[in-house]
Amino acid sequence: MSSEDEDLWRVLREVANMPYGAGQIAAVEQLLRRVDAADDRELAFVTRMQATTAYVYGGEPAKSFVTFSWCLAEFDRDPQPYHQRYAHQLLWHFKYMVTGLLRFPEIPLDRANAVLDDMERRYREGGHSLQAVHKHRFLVADHLGDADAAAHWYRLWQTTPRDELSDCAGCDPTTQVQYLAETGRHAEAVALAEPVLAGRLSCTEQPQAILTALLLPYLHTDRPEQARDAHREAYRRLRGNLSDLWDIGNHVEFCTLTGNDARAVEIVERHLDWLDRAPSPAAAMHFAATGAAALRRAGELTVYRRAAGDRPAGEIAASALAAELTATATALAARFDARNGTSYQSEWISRRLAAEPTGAHLPLSASLRRRPVPAATAGPAADPTPAPALAPTVAVPADAGAAALLDFAEERLRRHDQEAFRAALAAWDDRFGATEVPAPAAAHRLELRAAELGDGEDVAATVAAHRAAVAAYRELGDELRAQAVAGRLGVLLAGADETADEGLELVRESADVLDRRGDDRQRAAGLDRVALALMHRQRWSEAVEVLDRVPAGAGGDPWLAARIALHRSHLLEQLDRVAEAHEAAVRARDLGRELGLGDVVTAACLAYARTTEDPAEAVAACDEALRVAPADAWLPVRVARARALMTAGRAADAVDDFAEAVTLCVERGAAGDAFLRWELANAYRVAGRLGEAAEVAEEAVLGLDRLGAQAEADRCRHLLAGVYEGLGEIDPALALLEQLAENLDGPDNLPHRAQVLEEAGGILYDVDRDALAAGRFAAAATAYRRAGLPLDEFRARRREAYARLWAGDEAAALGTVEELDKLAAGLAGQPDEPPPVTYELALAAEAGARVLLAHGREAEAYDRLAGVPARLRSIEAFGEAAQVEVFTGELLLRLDRPAAAEPLLHEVLGGLPAGTRPAQQAAWLLARALDLLGRPAEAAALRDEHGLDHEH
Repeated sequence: MSSEDEDLWRVLREVANMPYGAGQIAAVEQLLRRVDAADDRELAFVTRMQATTAYVYGGEPAKSFVTFSWCLAEFDRDPQPYHQRYAHQLLWHFKYMVTGLLRFPEIPLDRANAVLDDMERRYREGGHSLQAVHKHRFLVADHLGDADAAAHWYRLWQTTPRDELSDCAGCDPTTQVQYLAETGRHAEAVALAEPVLAGRLSCTEQPQAILTALLLPYLHTDRPEQARDAHREAYRRLRGNLSDLWDIGNHVEFCTLTGNDARAVEIVERHLDWLDRAPSPAAAMHFAATGAAALRRAGELTVYRRAAGDRPAGEIAASALAAELTATATALAARFDARNGTSYQSEWISRRLAAEPTGAHLPLSASLRRRPVPAATAGPAADPTPAPALAPTVAVPADAGAAALLDFAEERLRRHDQEAFRAALAAWDDRFGATEVPAPAAAHRLELRAAELGDGEDVAATVAAHRAAVAAYRELGDELRAQAVAGRLGVLLAGADETADEGLELVRESADVLDRRGDDRQRAAGLDRVALALMHRQRWSEAVEVLDRVPAGAGGDPWLAARIALHRSHLLEQLDRVAEAHEAAVRARDLGRELGLGDVVTAACLAYARTTEDPAEAVAACDEALRVAPADAWLPVRVARARALMTAGRAADAVDDFAEAVTLCVERGAAGDAFLRWELANAYRVAGRLGEAAEVAEEAVLGLDRLGAQAEADRCRHLLAGVYEGLGEIDPALALLEQLAENLDGPDNLPHRAQVLEEAGGILYDVDRDALAAGRFAAAATAYRRAGLPLDEFRARRREAYARLWAGDEAAALGTVEELDKLAAGLAGQPDEPPPVTYELALAAEAGARVLLAHGREAEAYDRLAGVPARLRSIEAFGEAAQVEVFTGELLLRLDRPAAAEPLLHEVLGGLPAGTRPAQQAAWLLARALDLLGRPAEAAALRDEHGLDHEH
């Protein structure tokens, strides 16, 4: 075999180890071009066999028809000895062909039946059971809606013995469960599946396929918890595989049926662009129908659709998209019916399009605490701790005159009693609004009208009301009242860039007038308004200086004093004067408690939580805030409490608050739920609930992408990749890291790109995909070099050397070691060598020695390790030092120097914990040394002590 052929076989093995998907398909197609140019018949055959599987599971089954036909023709035309090694796999591929051909309406039904007849002939001639043949005749009948024929072939399928060509112990029952569910035999479906799920399922398609098939049987047999768990587990496994688009449609429909409209729409949005590259028309038809049913219930919602072809990315109304998907599904169903000569597919799709919730709502989302409700009724979760008594709302005086009633309203406003304030104004309008009142009362009503509008969204109307009040007071000659209102107007105007200068001028003029002519309370209020205007402009230091001039006690107004203390706390926090900010928060909280001001207590408690060093105190402060918070503060309080709990190491408790915050955000239509889902995902991760972490992080990535927040989306992808790795879902983790590496391909992102590439290499290395790992480590090293990080580049090259060595590419490994040596020369010899440099140089020496050993250069390998254990011990890397010494002992034995190896191995073995792998390895090598030294009794005793095999 030539070196070129060896390389092609090696690449084929690497392709076979790649995850299913577009990457593997691209790799196998590139390999096919090289293979055909090499003119190796066996390699061409085996590569196409691999391509057939790649196409089927990678989401492009139509291409498998070509590779399968080529292999079958080659197999029949000129049988070769190597064909027999793949005969079983070729017969297995017949099953892919039958199911695949059914999914393309442009392929005549006769062709599928002809393939099925050929399958039966070959199975018979080979002496195989016809169990799989009967199953696929059942699938054809079921596709056509021929109930009698389906029942007939189902019975034959079930009564024919299984053999090695039968579908696996998970896939056969999956199809049975689907049929039983279609025929309304839900209890039988569940009973059939239970022992299957209790066993070990190792097929590529399981357990997600059977769990998906069980969704409706679980619902119909009153097993809601099992239905929810099946949905979560199965969808998590399906969501990254284009070939599973049909099953993803089943999950969309399940969400619709269980009243989870928001989740159904999220899933549709996440996979919507897959319709442009659907694995088959059948999968597109099914997903489009289930998606249309979900979107039809979405009301005025808009859905984000990625760019495809000539269509740009952008939002589309859910109703418009529902109509579009309905047309797609019905048109495809009509094509299938035209091919089949039946109306079954159209009838079946009509039922999918008409899906509606059935029964009670089944909560599915890991990010929503409940079904979102309108903001008017949404509130925080019930808390068993009673709220402290707040100042009672005072009844509106029944006999007050026009001026007195306005004075009463102003007093209630000053005391933060919005309910009484608005009630008083409503009473005033009812009693005096249609009558002529004295000019001072009319001006006062204009002033309070401005305050009444202050909480609304109509800024222009609020500004106009303030200006009218100022003009009215000036006409009366009441300059103090005019300046008070002008100051409030200035604060309002300072909040907008285009009016900021006017606003600052107004508040300063107001404060100057009040300072000269007003009392201490008026002076305090004027200065507070200047500070607020400066806060709007983020001029923190100036604002603090203004508040430093406020008269003590705010002129005897404790309500104003509470507000000023709160403002002072926020300003000092912005200036990182944390201790002073904390002190101000305590004062604001204490005043708020005394006065019964829920809004002040809430804000002060949150400031207290942010500025305390004690995580437990922060949580307690948030607990108090949660008990007294007004409705408009529930969301920030929940977020603050969740973050405090995370800091306190109580991630499991933080989950509930983050989920409640997400729910409130969705209910109120507030921006930011994607960011909160990101934090919720991290809380789930830290709490060890990785399944929910994956689900919520996926939602967060989708939302962040939609907002155009790529940096945050990428950071969430990084978190999600780690979650996938923790779940053992290696391929999705790698796919995310690959996407991250592409997103970070810019000069400013090189360190992060290198880190991501190195992480991907580490994952591949841990699952023994060493050749692929080597490529990632090499790319990481290049990125580290470009980023000017020589030590990181050195580490990545060291890991590359190991990966190439274990991949069996010793020549490339040696080349990497030579590169390491060059890099080491630049790192070594520093006057005060940092421990990380010492560590990496030592481990690189070990890596180089192992590569040299693979080339039979034992003496050079031994020389490389001289002094390495001592250097490792100098930085307290004792485990690594022992590892190098064990390796040194091995090299001494290979160099036929047992007398030198024996004392070294004795010493290192004495320092290793018994029963560990290094101890076992050291003991084995020491026993070997003792044998070579003619001390078999000691060797035998050592082997007995460590439970080693006596064969040597």
